[in-house]
Amino acid sequence: MEKAEIIKKLETYITEEILQLPDREIKPDEPLISSGVIDSFSLVDVALFVEDNFGVLIDDTELNAETFDSLNELADLIIERQG
Repeated sequence: MEKAEIIKKLETYITEEILQLPDREIKPDEPLISSGVIDSFSLVDVALFVEDNFGVLIDDTELNAETFDSLNELADLIIERQG
């Protein structure tokens, strides 16, 4: 799966399921965690979504802005782990 596809899938999940704002656009480099777009509770849901949809494990200790804070960074992490 290409990075653009991964980003789109993540964006759709976050805007529709977590934010409940399907018309909200999230730019690939927009800060998600540090800006408060998603909170710590939502991070667990994102991690489960990633595990279920991409077969990649994200440890609870990685659910922070240092590991990933944007769709780009999360997509890079997924691609790296799928490799």
